[in-house]
Amino acid sequence: ARYARTCFEAFDGLVKYWLTFNEINILLHSPFSGAGLVFAPDEHHEQVKYQAAHHELVASALVTKIAHEINPRNQIGCMLAGGNFYPWSCKPEDVWAALQKDRENLFFIDVQARGAYPAYAARVFREKGVEIVMAEGDSELLRHTVDFISFSYYASRCASAEMNEQNSSAANVVKSLTNPHLARSAWGWGIDPLGLRITMNMMYDRYQKPLFLVENGLGAHDEINASGEIADDYRISYLQQHIRAMGEAIADGVPVMGYTTWGCIDLVAASTGEMSKRYGFVYVDRDDHGNGTLNRLRKKSFWWYQRVIASNGRDLDF
Repeated sequence: ARYARTCFEAFDGLVKYWLTFNEINILLHSPFSGAGLVFAPDEHHEQVKYQAAHHELVASALVTKIAHEINPRNQIGCMLAGGNFYPWSCKPEDVWAALQKDRENLFFIDVQARGAYPAYAARVFREKGVEIVMAEGDSELLRHTVDFISFSYYASRCASAEMNEQNSSAANVVKSLTNPHLARSAWGWGIDPLGLRITMNMMYDRYQKPLFLVENGLGAHDEINASGEIADDYRISYLQQHIRAMGEAIADGVPVMGYTTWGCIDLVAASTGEMSKRYGFVYVDRDDHGNGTLNRLRKKSFWWYQRVIASNGRDLDF
């Protein structure tokens, strides 16, 4: 809260839009990278994760309260690692498994957007043996809800009642079955632009708050060709399809505040620790072992996205 207040005061009038926690739901899937959690040998993992989540949710609400007090024009958002779970089949057990997986990811946003723990959480906590310890005033603080919902979207996911360690893989850290109906990236992530439209419609139906897509991109191997250029048409195609899908969601009636890609410049991929998994419009001469000059080179996608920005998304051709 002290850190946030310092930022709100230092940048008052300069910054209007703020996010409290990045991809807050990753805490459940990757506790260390998502929340810095390290478990003692005898600790109850689920208890520790959900108690930590409670502290984050209270902190987020407190920061939202402070932001609005400092300047009522401040807009505060939460941030979700987004992407719906599809049922593996129309078998009711698979549909239920997908619903449970969606609830697991949306649990945090349900609290941040609605101001209280969702009804389904009571049974989840009971069956997991979790008992949330609340300080006096926590419930009142949680009522300070966010102004908008921000999220990342890279891929959709699949779930079935028979999911296990052998038949599922970590797509964007979150475990998922491989969808046979989708093309996949070099790292096995399903490419699903329609899934973005589905996700956006679901979230607006659920929360009735404006959406902000703050991460969307394709991790790929980029090679410099004989002309000294990087013709990353595959990245352009991915972004083009997803921006069009976002446009369809807007036409569906979903209010969208903005769109930002991941990312503008190559950096180490958080999910794998590789430099070779590149997302940027600007190439950086560095390999997975730390070798390279760090020289920069603008890719074909750089010039394409420059036109996209200038046209506010109307010019998507390449």
